[in-house]
Amino acid sequence: MMRRWTRLIAAALLAGSGVAAKADEAAPAGAAVLRVCLDEDIPLYSVHHRGEAGKGFDVSVTQAVAARLGRKLEFQWFESKLDEDASTALAANALLSDHRCSLIGGYPLMEGMLGKTGWETGRMPDFDGAKPADRRRRVALGTLAPSKPYHFAALTVVLGPTAPDKPITGVRDLAGLKLGSESGSLPDAILMSWHDGALVDHIRHLRPGREPLLPQLEAGKFDAVLVDLRTEDAYHAEHPDSKLRASGWYHKIGFNMGFAALSTDQALLEQVDRAIDELAKAGKIADFAKEAGLTYLPPHEPAVMHNISMHDIRER
Repeated sequence: MMRRWTRLIAAALLAGSGVAAKADEAAPAGAAVLRVCLDEDIPLYSVHHRGEAGKGFDVSVTQAVAARLGRKLEFQWFESKLDEDASTALAANALLSDHRCSLIGGYPLMEGMLGKTGWETGRMPDFDGAKPADRRRRVALGTLAPSKPYHFAALTVVLGPTAPDKPITGVRDLAGLKLGSESGSLPDAILMSWHDGALVDHIRHLRPGREPLLPQLEAGKFDAVLVDLRTEDAYHAEHPDSKLRASGWYHKIGFNMGFAALSTDQALLEQVDRAIDELAKAGKIADFAKEAGLTYLPPHEPAVMHNISMHDIRER
């Protein structure tokens, strides 16, 4: 949620294994099944290995929502791609339109990721239980509608061992530092465009998926990076002795995360909205984030963010 999201969203803007609900929140016997699609490899959000139960923040939120609805929960795990030809919105739409699930969780609530797509059909992403024919066929697509958001996904600056000990209050404080960035990502667009390209000569570009950003920051290859907050949290969870430092500053560009469904499932979305409200008021969503090792930020207004423009990215 979010190296994939930041790359695929930037590209768009700039150009069956079931798991039951938690035992203490079990659905009544004979309850209707709620099937939810989640990405199988977004550490701290949702992770699934064959033969094991899924884990992560989105998993816990989904389990709690299903329990509030009195529904038996099953997950449909899928795999999103990093290649530039992939479309997260089309993949999500295809899964829902093919009735692989009724909801897709951990979904960016942005105008460009919702509504009616310009394509009549879309290909299915790789999903658990897929057959060879599923990878070749196309699915007639519907219209995506959002739930209420349950958290905000932010971009933040992370400082390496070579960075000077100074506060970061904006992109301007990165001037004079050696910066690392994944090519084609939203953070890369922000850094490259800042102050009419003032930082361009200080940015080292890495290939997404081939050159891990934070390990190279740790090794002193550059001083700082702008990344999504989840990536920083996941790195520290895997490397508790890391010398990387959180800046504590969040870029104003970010987006809410929630569920998406087909617009024809409005009744289900209304039930999900009520469940999210109840869980948020009880402090459960923040608790789920803490349990997952994730820094929780509550949703921002508006609930569905407008598409990011070059004016937003270039704004000083």
